[in-house]
Amino acid sequence: MNSTRQTILLQAQLGNLPLCARGKVRDVYALDDRLLIVATDRLSAFDCVLPTGIPDKGRVLTQLSIFWFDFLRDLIPTHFLTADVDRYPAALAPFREQLEGRSMLVKRARMIEVECVARGYLSGSGWKEYRERGSVCGVPLPAGLRESDQLPEPIFTPATKAQTGHDENVSFEYVASAIGAELAARLRDLTLAIYRRAAEYAGTRGILLADTKFEFGFVGDELLLCDEVLTPDSSRFWPADTYRPGGPQPSYDKQFVRDYLESLHWDKQPPAPPLPAEVAAKTGEKYRQAFEALTGRPL
Repeated sequence: MNSTRQTILLQAQLGNLPLCARGKVRDVYALDDRLLIVATDRLSAFDCVLPTGIPDKGRVLTQLSIFWFDFLRDLIPTHFLTADVDRYPAALAPFREQLEGRSMLVKRARMIEVECVARGYLSGSGWKEYRERGSVCGVPLPAGLRESDQLPEPIFTPATKAQTGHDENVSFEYVASAIGAELAARLRDLTLAIYRRAAEYAGTRGILLADTKFEFGFVGDELLLCDEVLTPDSSRFWPADTYRPGGPQPSYDKQFVRDYLESLHWDKQPPAPPLPAEVAAKTGEKYRQAFEALTGRPL
C-alpha cells in the first residue's frame, strides 16, 4: 500500500480518535493519558513527503524502537507501554490489520523541545560545520579530521526541533539557557550514555553507529526516553566491513531515494515526484537489513 492510500485509510478508520499530530512519518492519536503512535510507510527527502511509500518502513521503525526500549530499560525508563493490539482499547480491535506491527501505545509525556544528538563520527551537517569552523555545535575538534572519521570521544550536539524543514544545530549553552543548566546537563549525560551503550552493542552486530538523536519528556517528575529510538530514520548506521574514512559511507537508510531524486530535474519543492518501484523496494530492503542485523531476527 502506498503512503498516500495508507494515510487516508488510517485517518478514515481511526477517525473517531482525536489526531494529536501528523508528522512526516507518524500519526499520533489521543487516548486520555496515553497516545497511540502509528508509524506509516511515508518517507520524506529534502524536507518533502514523497507520494510513494517504502514497503515495511513503518514496521521497521516501530519494531526496532521496541527492541531498543527493552535493551535500554536499565539505563532510563521510557514512554513505551505495549505494542500488543490485544491490550489496546476495545474500540481499536476492528483495526488490528492496520495497527499490527506498526503501532504502539505510550504514556503521554510533556516533551522537551530539544533534539538530543550524539555523534561518534564526523558526518552530515557536523562535517559541513567542521570544515567551516573546526567545531560542531560549538564543540572544538582536532584539526585534520576527514569526513567519516571517528571522533576522539562521542560529543553532544543538540538541535532545535522542527516539525517541517531541517532541525537547527545549537550549542549546549543555548540549550542550558532555554531549559536550565541542570536539565541540559542531565540530557547531555543521558544522551552520551545511551549512545555509548548502543554503539558498543551495534559494533558486536557489525554495524557502526555514526550518530543518532533522542527525544525526552516528563511524566510527572520522571524523565523518560520517548518517540522513536535508534532507527534508520533517526540514526546513521554504517556497515563496519565497508567502513573507509575519507568520504561518505554506505548506510542503512534512504540513500537510494536521495540518489534517485538527485538524478532528476526537480527543484526540491513540493510536490515531490513518485518513486519507481525498484527504488522503493531497494530502500525497504535497506531498512529490513538494518533491523535484522541489529536484532538478529527477521522482521
